[in-house]
Amino acid sequence: MRAARIFGGFPSQAGQPILALPRIIVRGRALPRRNNMFGDGSVIKAVLGLAILGAAVSGCTTPLVNSPVDVTRFHLGAPLERGSVIVEPLPGGAAASIEFQTYAAAVNTELLTSGYTVPATGAPAQYLAVVSFTRTSRDVGPARSPVSIGFGGGVGSGGYRGGGVGLGGGISFPIGKPKTRELIASELGVQIRRRSDGTVIWEGRAQTVADVRAPEAVAANSAGKLARALFRGFPGESGRTITVK
Repeated sequence: MRAARIFGGFPSQAGQPILALPRIIVRGRALPRRNNMFGDGSVIKAVLGLAILGAAVSGCTTPLVNSPVDVTRFHLGAPLERGSVIVEPLPGGAAASIEFQTYAAAVNTELLTSGYTVPATGAPAQYLAVVSFTRTSRDVGPARSPVSIGFGGGVGSGGYRGGGVGLGGGISFPIGKPKTRELIASELGVQIRRRSDGTVIWEGRAQTVADVRAPEAVAANSAGKLARALFRGFPGESGRTITVK
Protein backbone atom coordinates (compact mmCIF):
# COMPACT_ATOMS: atom_id res chain seq x y z
CA MET A 1 0.00 0.00 0.00
CA ARG A 2 1.37 3.38 -1.01
CA ALA A 3 0.96 6.43 1.14
CA ALA A 4 -0.73 9.50 -0.26
CA ARG A 5 1.25 12.79 -0.31
CA ILE A 6 -0.17 16.18 0.48
CA PHE A 7 0.04 19.11 -1.94
CA GLY A 8 -1.63 22.42 -1.22
CA GLY A 9 -3.89 20.95 1.43
CA PHE A 10 -5.47 18.08 -0.58
CA PRO A 11 -4.38 14.39 -0.44
CA SER A 12 -3.55 12.83 -3.80
CA GLN A 13 -2.70 9.36 -5.01
CA ALA A 14 0.72 8.91 -6.51
CA GLY A 15 1.09 10.66 -9.81
CA GLN A 16 -2.39 12.19 -9.73
CA PRO A 17 -2.87 15.94 -10.25
CA ILE A 18 -4.47 17.87 -7.46
CA LEU A 19 -5.86 21.41 -7.14
CA ALA A 20 -4.67 23.57 -4.28
CA LEU A 21 -6.87 25.88 -2.30
CA PRO A 22 -7.34 29.30 -3.87
CA ARG A 23 -4.76 31.79 -2.71
CA ILE A 24 -6.08 35.30 -2.11
CA ILE A 25 -3.61 38.13 -2.68
CA VAL A 26 -4.40 41.64 -1.44
CA ARG A 27 -1.82 44.35 -2.22
CA GLY A 28 0.92 41.81 -2.76
CA ARG A 29 0.27 39.81 0.45
CA ALA A 30 -1.19 36.30 0.37
CA LEU A 31 -3.92 35.49 2.88
CA PRO A 32 -3.52 32.09 4.67
CA ARG A 33 -5.25 29.04 3.21
CA ARG A 34 -7.49 27.01 5.55
CA ASN A 35 -8.12 23.40 4.55
CA ASN A 36 -11.04 22.86 6.90
CA MET A 37 -13.00 25.61 5.17
CA PHE A 38 -13.39 23.74 1.91
CA GLY A 39 -15.93 21.19 2.95
CA ASP A 40 -18.70 23.61 3.77
CA GLY A 41 -18.07 25.86 0.79
CA SER A 42 -16.87 28.82 2.85
CA VAL A 43 -13.69 29.19 0.78
CA ILE A 44 -15.72 29.64 -2.38
CA LYS A 45 -17.93 32.14 -0.59
CA ALA A 46 -14.87 34.01 0.63
CA VAL A 47 -13.39 34.09 -2.87
CA LEU A 48 -16.60 35.40 -4.39
CA GLY A 49 -16.92 37.96 -1.64
CA LEU A 50 -13.41 39.24 -2.24
CA ALA A 51 -14.02 39.32 -5.98
CA ILE A 52 -17.07 41.53 -5.51
CA LEU A 53 -15.22 43.73 -3.03
CA GLY A 54 -12.20 44.00 -5.31
CA ALA A 55 -14.35 45.02 -8.25
CA ALA A 56 -15.98 47.70 -6.14
CA VAL A 57 -12.82 49.21 -4.67
CA SER A 58 -10.24 48.69 -7.43
CA GLY A 59 -11.07 52.01 -9.02
CA CYS A 60 -11.14 54.09 -5.85
CA THR A 61 -7.93 52.58 -4.43
CA THR A 62 -5.82 53.62 -7.41
CA PRO A 63 -2.97 55.76 -6.07
CA LEU A 64 -3.23 59.41 -7.03
CA VAL A 65 -0.46 60.64 -9.27
CA ASN A 66 1.22 63.87 -8.11
CA SER A 67 4.50 64.45 -9.85
CA PRO A 68 7.29 66.80 -8.83
CA VAL A 69 7.89 69.95 -10.86
CA ASP A 70 10.48 70.13 -13.65
CA VAL A 71 11.98 73.62 -13.81
CA THR A 72 14.27 75.24 -16.39
CA ARG A 73 15.57 78.83 -16.16
CA PHE A 74 17.63 81.02 -18.51
CA HIS A 75 19.38 84.33 -17.86
CA LEU A 76 22.46 86.29 -18.89
CA GLY A 77 24.58 85.12 -15.99
CA ALA A 78 25.21 88.57 -14.48
CA PRO A 79 23.53 89.47 -11.18
CA LEU A 80 19.93 90.33 -11.98
CA GLU A 81 18.71 93.84 -11.41
CA ARG A 82 15.75 94.38 -9.12
CA GLY A 83 13.09 97.07 -9.31
CA SER A 84 9.37 97.60 -9.60
CA VAL A 85 7.44 95.06 -11.65
CA ILE A 86 3.94 94.34 -12.91
CA VAL A 87 2.56 91.09 -14.26
CA GLU A 88 1.10 90.95 -17.76
CA PRO A 89 -0.23 88.14 -19.94
CA LEU A 90 1.59 86.89 -22.97
CA PRO A 91 0.45 88.96 -25.98
CA GLY A 92 -2.76 87.42 -27.25
CA GLY A 93 -3.65 86.01 -23.84
CA ALA A 94 -6.81 86.76 -21.88
CA ALA A 95 -5.81 89.07 -19.03
CA ALA A 96 -9.34 89.25 -17.67
CA SER A 97 -9.80 85.50 -17.23
CA ILE A 98 -10.04 84.19 -13.70
CA GLU A 99 -7.50 81.49 -14.49
CA PHE A 100 -4.91 84.04 -15.67
CA GLN A 101 -5.47 86.12 -12.55
CA THR A 102 -4.84 83.00 -10.45
CA TYR A 103 -1.47 82.36 -12.11
CA ALA A 104 -0.59 86.08 -12.16
CA ALA A 105 -1.21 86.37 -8.42
CA ALA A 106 1.00 83.36 -7.71
CA VAL A 107 3.82 84.79 -9.86
CA ASN A 108 3.49 88.25 -8.33
CA THR A 109 3.83 86.78 -4.83
CA GLU A 110 7.07 85.03 -5.79
CA LEU A 111 8.46 88.13 -7.53
CA LEU A 112 7.97 90.20 -4.38
CA THR A 113 9.59 87.44 -2.33
CA SER A 114 12.56 87.50 -4.75
CA GLY A 115 13.25 91.21 -4.25
CA TYR A 116 11.02 93.00 -6.77
CA THR A 117 8.63 95.72 -5.64
CA VAL A 118 5.22 97.14 -6.46
CA PRO A 119 5.36 100.34 -8.59
CA ALA A 120 4.66 103.60 -6.84
CA THR A 121 1.20 105.02 -7.45
CA GLY A 122 1.10 106.63 -10.89
CA ALA A 123 4.65 105.54 -11.79
CA PRO A 124 5.41 103.02 -14.55
CA ALA A 125 6.99 99.73 -13.57
CA GLN A 126 10.64 99.19 -14.43
CA TYR A 127 10.05 95.55 -15.41
CA LEU A 128 7.32 93.46 -16.95
CA ALA A 129 6.73 89.86 -15.92
CA VAL A 130 5.03 88.22 -18.91
CA VAL A 131 3.09 85.12 -17.86
CA SER A 132 1.85 82.23 -19.97
CA PHE A 133 0.27 78.97 -18.86
CA THR A 134 -1.31 75.83 -20.29
CA ARG A 135 -3.45 73.07 -18.79
CA THR A 136 -4.18 69.93 -20.78
CA SER A 137 -5.67 66.55 -19.90
CA ARG A 138 -4.64 63.11 -21.11
CA ASP A 139 -5.62 59.53 -20.38
CA VAL A 140 -3.08 56.96 -19.24
CA GLY A 141 -3.25 53.19 -19.00
CA PRO A 142 -5.20 51.48 -16.22
CA ALA A 143 -3.53 50.79 -12.91
CA ARG A 144 -3.10 47.21 -11.73
CA SER A 145 -5.88 46.05 -9.43
CA PRO A 146 -4.74 45.85 -5.78
CA VAL A 147 -6.71 42.58 -5.30
CA SER A 148 -6.00 39.30 -7.10
CA ILE A 149 -6.76 35.61 -6.74
CA GLY A 150 -4.26 32.82 -7.34
CA PHE A 151 -4.84 29.10 -7.89
CA GLY A 152 -2.13 26.45 -7.54
CA GLY A 153 -1.85 22.81 -8.48
CA GLY A 154 0.65 19.98 -8.32
CA VAL A 155 1.51 16.36 -9.11
CA GLY A 156 3.22 14.10 -6.57
CA SER A 157 4.30 10.56 -5.79
CA GLY A 158 5.84 8.93 -2.76
CA GLY A 159 5.87 6.12 -0.24
CA TYR A 160 5.95 5.27 3.41
CA ARG A 161 9.55 6.31 3.96
CA GLY A 162 9.16 9.90 2.87
CA GLY A 163 10.75 9.67 -0.55
CA GLY A 164 9.02 11.28 -3.49
CA VAL A 165 8.90 13.99 -6.14
CA GLY A 166 6.46 16.86 -6.37
CA LEU A 167 5.73 19.41 -9.07
CA GLY A 168 3.54 22.47 -8.73
CA GLY A 169 2.42 25.62 -10.47
CA GLY A 170 -0.03 28.46 -10.18
CA ILE A 171 -1.80 31.30 -11.91
CA SER A 172 -3.33 34.52 -10.64
CA PHE A 173 -5.54 37.20 -12.10
CA PRO A 174 -6.61 40.66 -10.90
CA ILE A 175 -10.11 41.49 -9.74
CA GLY A 176 -12.03 44.48 -11.03
CA LYS A 177 -12.41 46.14 -14.39
CA PRO A 178 -9.32 48.16 -15.43
CA LYS A 179 -10.00 51.87 -15.70
CA THR A 180 -7.99 54.51 -17.49
CA ARG A 181 -6.83 57.46 -15.43
CA GLU A 182 -7.01 61.12 -16.42
CA LEU A 183 -4.02 63.33 -15.72
CA ILE A 184 -3.84 67.12 -15.83
CA ALA A 185 -0.57 68.49 -17.23
CA SER A 186 0.14 72.07 -16.18
CA GLU A 187 2.87 74.42 -17.41
CA LEU A 188 3.81 77.92 -16.29
CA GLY A 189 6.13 80.22 -18.23
CA VAL A 190 7.47 83.60 -17.11
CA GLN A 191 9.67 86.19 -18.84
CA ILE A 192 11.04 89.22 -17.01
CA ARG A 193 11.62 92.05 -19.47
CA ARG A 194 13.23 95.43 -19.01
CA ARG A 195 10.47 97.88 -19.82
CA SER A 196 12.72 100.55 -21.31
CA ASP A 197 14.00 98.44 -24.21
CA GLY A 198 12.08 95.14 -24.01
CA THR A 199 15.18 93.06 -23.26
CA VAL A 200 14.44 89.70 -21.64
CA ILE A 201 16.71 89.44 -18.60
CA TRP A 202 15.29 86.18 -17.21
CA GLU A 203 12.87 83.48 -18.26
CA GLY A 204 11.76 80.18 -16.86
CA ARG A 205 9.36 77.31 -17.36
CA ALA A 206 7.83 74.88 -14.83
CA GLN A 207 5.87 71.72 -15.64
CA THR A 208 4.03 69.09 -13.62
CA VAL A 209 1.22 66.52 -13.85
CA ALA A 210 -1.45 65.50 -11.35
CA ASP A 211 -4.27 63.00 -11.16
CA VAL A 212 -7.53 64.73 -12.05
CA ARG A 213 -8.88 63.80 -8.58
CA ALA A 214 -5.91 65.27 -6.70
CA PRO A 215 -5.96 68.76 -5.11
CA GLU A 216 -2.96 69.74 -7.29
CA ALA A 217 -5.16 69.37 -10.38
CA VAL A 218 -7.12 72.48 -9.34
CA ALA A 219 -5.75 75.63 -11.01
CA ALA A 220 -5.54 77.57 -7.73
CA ASN A 221 -3.30 74.88 -6.24
CA SER A 222 -1.20 74.10 -9.32
CA ALA A 223 -0.51 77.82 -9.91
CA GLY A 224 1.06 78.22 -6.49
CA LYS A 225 2.97 74.95 -6.75
CA LEU A 226 4.45 75.86 -10.15
CA ALA A 227 5.30 79.44 -9.18
CA ARG A 228 7.06 78.40 -5.96
CA ALA A 229 9.12 75.82 -7.81
CA LEU A 230 9.95 78.23 -10.65
CA PHE A 231 11.30 80.93 -8.33
CA ARG A 232 13.05 78.65 -5.85
CA GLY A 233 16.66 79.81 -5.55
CA PHE A 234 15.95 82.67 -7.97
CA PRO A 235 17.45 83.31 -10.46
CA GLY A 236 18.71 79.72 -10.52
CA GLU A 237 21.33 78.07 -12.71
CA SER A 238 20.89 79.08 -16.35
CA GLY A 239 20.15 76.33 -18.85
CA ARG A 240 19.80 73.53 -16.30
CA THR A 241 16.61 71.56 -15.69
CA ILE A 242 16.01 70.66 -12.07
CA THR A 243 13.29 68.66 -10.31
CA VAL A 244 11.55 70.28 -7.37
CA LYS A 245 9.58 67.97 -5.09
